[in-house]
Amino acid sequence: MAVILQKRSNRGGTVEPMTPHIEGALALHRRLAERVGDDTTLVWSPYSVASALGLVAAGARGKTRDELAAALAPGGDLDGLARLLGSAASVPDGTFAVSNGLWMQHDLPFHRGYQEKVLARPGGALHGADFRRDAEGARRAINADVEKTTRGLIRELLVPGVLHPEVVAVVANALYLKVAWMRPFLERATVPRTFHAVSGTREVPTMEQRERMSYAAAEGWRMATLPAEGDVVADVLLPDDELVTAERRLSAESLSRLYGARREAEVGLRLPRFRVEGASGDLTEPLRLLGVRAAFDPAEADFSGIAAARLWIDTVIHKAVLRVDEQGLEGAAATAVVMRTVSAWLGESVDLHVDRPFLVIVRHATSGALYFLARVTDPG
Repeated sequence: MAVILQKRSNRGGTVEPMTPHIEGALALHRRLAERVGDDTTLVWSPYSVASALGLVAAGARGKTRDELAAALAPGGDLDGLARLLGSAASVPDGTFAVSNGLWMQHDLPFHRGYQEKVLARPGGALHGADFRRDAEGARRAINADVEKTTRGLIRELLVPGVLHPEVVAVVANALYLKVAWMRPFLERATVPRTFHAVSGTREVPTMEQRERMSYAAAEGWRMATLPAEGDVVADVLLPDDELVTAERRLSAESLSRLYGARREAEVGLRLPRFRVEGASGDLTEPLRLLGVRAAFDPAEADFSGIAAARLWIDTVIHKAVLRVDEQGLEGAAATAVVMRTVSAWLGESVDLHVDRPFLVIVRHATSGALYFLARVTDPG
């Protein structure tokens, strides 16, 4: 079973998902699923990951930008992705909070134009930090901001040691969503029912309702759509085949065909009540496998739109939580893009090739006392 959250149009119908965003999300999902294994629950937020990396990509140039754009929005329309995410940053009648923060090494100049791009994003904010002298203090401040935005659901996105004196910037996105079902489940109808987990069959608290709702059966899936307040819906997808097999085949095209097969029906839905939480995870390798390589390479990365200093991505950290019960759903997620700088010497450049007899002096720097003086005529 898979659950996909989706916004509805203000007219009451369901808008079609934007294919580039969905395609990028499903591609990364497959990489994450491969990493955790077939029998492990997985939860993450395409919105949060796309927000943080999209904001970093806004300051990327050349190959670095192209690779990020291809992974986040196949086809390369980063501006379209930003508009999509911005349009979803308001949930009427529900609770939605989002922050997009840039934490900057205080003595490193960041381009004003890039800072303005950060402030233009939903929940955009600028923060000074001193990673060089107090990386731990910066870590605590970023975690506190994430915890505030996520209403305490994510308390420690960045674990000790993730930030270090070589870090010069962190782009952090956090989001919180809580909405009620338009037609809540009756709590008295929730009873233990059999669930066939990968690890074995067991009894789990299962909600039940029979209501008219959107339903589809196509592409090897059956799907019911639960409408919630605040222009949000949750699509529950049950595969005809084993989930691990069906999940690998799921693409933006097949999902669009599944949405196209929807019809109104009276659905007797039984759905386990659940809460899933993912530990803070490093997305660096899954992103590399999707073709994002230059951004992680000190020699190739081009983030000249962010600062004059040579920047590259050290790591990308993500964490998410999702809870579904009789009343509605609650979720939180956060993504941090940790950036370092490549030291560049702008002064005189010389060569010294020691290829003939030479002297070596070992001395005390302050007093000038000579500890050793050697004349080397044959290094062998």
